[in-house]
Amino acid sequence: MIKFLDLQKINAQYADELKKAVGEVIDSGWYLLGDRLKRFEANLAAYLNSHHAIGVGNGLDALRLIFKGYIELGLMQEGDEVIVPANTYIASMLAITDNQLKPVLVEPEIDTFNLDIDKVEASITDRTKAIMVVHLYGRVSWSHALENLAKKYNLKIVEDNAQAIGAQWNGKKSGTLGDAAGFSFYPGKNLGALGDAGAVITDDDQLATMVRALSNYGSHKKYVNDFQGLNSRMDEIQAAILDIKLQYLDHENQQRRMIANKYLTEIKNNNLILPKAPQNHLEHIWHLFVIRTSHRDALQTYLEKNGIQTLIHYPIPPHHQKAYPQWNKMYLPITEKIHHEVLSLPMSPVQTITETNHVIEVINHWPGE
Repeated sequence: MIKFLDLQKINAQYADELKKAVGEVIDSGWYLLGDRLKRFEANLAAYLNSHHAIGVGNGLDALRLIFKGYIELGLMQEGDEVIVPANTYIASMLAITDNQLKPVLVEPEIDTFNLDIDKVEASITDRTKAIMVVHLYGRVSWSHALENLAKKYNLKIVEDNAQAIGAQWNGKKSGTLGDAAGFSFYPGKNLGALGDAGAVITDDDQLATMVRALSNYGSHKKYVNDFQGLNSRMDEIQAAILDIKLQYLDHENQQRRMIANKYLTEIKNNNLILPKAPQNHLEHIWHLFVIRTSHRDALQTYLEKNGIQTLIHYPIPPHHQKAYPQWNKMYLPITEKIHHEVLSLPMSPVQTITETNHVIEVINHWPGE
């Protein structure tokens, strides 16, 4: 079986370094808010060319803390609206609603899966305070038109950069394009921890100071709590692991680009729609390689029978989830079409040419159903 993502094989490349780092943390006797976290934060900020990197518990918390920070700073309040792509993973929505803000769902472009910027302005009201862009599947979601909209209406741009670390737009890395960004280091991400972890990235000094406090019980000083915060801190072991793996990120992203290019040039099945690659290859780090077909379930079954594991990202759109019953009767045709048709092929920096060729050969022989 060709695994969709072989995490064991990915981490085995660096096993000696990882085990040594974990052992050093264990022996140190210091497991939270220590030197390993400071080192990783500094290295991550340098990699991204950002002023601040704040390690937190996970990617959802990173986004939650950004909005909570803006509320505490008086820049947003309960009931304010945040524009968000309708086809994103539900975490993007949860970060907004958890802060008693209102998500305003806008359809994506079907060719890129990212927010359709041309449809944003029609959804802006006097309660709109932010646009959340999601660099879905590893492709940068950005444009000068987006920047102009934010400036025209005095809106914050928050990046959900859970899937696109290392991608670039006009020489700047995703996660540094807007006012603040949430990163996820879930094990399956391009930069993955060995557990949950995340980060907030921003050049805003006030927001960074606020997020640091909010992620630590609302405290700048132990036992002195200025805000109603969270307990969301990246631990020393995850920081040590991520600091090692960060050194190899660009190489692994390039391996993903090579596999994606092979898929794009060699898959020749008219029953499928391949993802649209950007003109500048640096704008995509191919966290996922997502194809579309109206016979998605039949294709997935066919591939599984031929020893190829695939996943669906994502089978149910947020507005059809039971978690949000107020949206269940909404009709968003592009979003719904995407969720009914997408299938993610194996994609991994340790995927071999032989494995990739097998995936291509099997897909090219699929008769369609």
